[in-house]
Amino acid sequence: MKRILLFIATNLAILLVLSITLRLLGVDRILDAEGTNINLNSLLIMAGVIGFGGSFISLAMSKWTAKRLTGATVIEQPSDPTERWLVDTVRRQAERAGIGMPEVAIYDAPDVNAFATGMDRDNALVAVSSGLLHTMQKDEIEGVLAHEISHVANGDMVTLALIQGVVNTFVIFLSRVIGHFVDRVVFKTERDHGPAFLVTSLIAQMVLGILASMIVMWFSRQREFRADAGGAQLAGRNKMIAALERLRQQHEPAQLPDRLAAFGISGKSDGIRNLFMSHPPLEARIAALREMQ
Repeated sequence: MKRILLFIATNLAILLVLSITLRLLGVDRILDAEGTNINLNSLLIMAGVIGFGGSFISLAMSKWTAKRLTGATVIEQPSDPTERWLVDTVRRQAERAGIGMPEVAIYDAPDVNAFATGMDRDNALVAVSSGLLHTMQKDEIEGVLAHEISHVANGDMVTLALIQGVVNTFVIFLSRVIGHFVDRVVFKTERDHGPAFLVTSLIAQMVLGILASMIVMWFSRQREFRADAGGAQLAGRNKMIAALERLRQQHEPAQLPDRLAAFGISGKSDGIRNLFMSHPPLEARIAALREMQ
């Protein structure tokens, strides 16, 4: 509950700071002088509601969505020694990390991957693929689970939703300011909005959205380094390195649905695509772990 209240309070604070900043800079007066007649406060509130609202709803539905997208089956009662070991390992790591026991699930996929999600660190979901269970040794799986438990303990799901809400607000707000300015100042539309507003807003939103994605993915990559370090503390550095080494040996990088990619253990990364990747290169992650004191 504290994290949710902090999430809401931070969102409101950001909207307030943006509003005050725009007023101090005189942006509204400049636009009014140009005849744009735009209510920045109303626009900012609308952008915040859409930007943060969408992010918050996505976070609230994350467990339900993850189960539906992957077909993950929650282990209610372990049916074999593997499931029993999996649940016991997650329970032990969760206790060490100081979080509530997550739901543990398995989803049917040949990819070697796992993910954690949920809006509450005491009510999260940790899921592993059948491919991971069939490919990795227990020590390696333990490293993967520790990585995911660290994501939960660090509150990474809430953090990423907050960051996404911030950039969503900026994208929606700025794209409409740009569209309004072009429509009124360049094309001299006097009443309502002309076609220039729609076209310019859409183009600006696409361009700003690309830049925003780069920012979100940069934060996501930093989260992965932190989760690796936390995983090393929970399971041991050697197990964490062994897990990443095993992932590096896979010919095809493990893939998750786009909405879950940022919460997986592995991801594809190469060339300029690095700017849009949720995970750093495995080589960089392994090197960071080896340099840990």
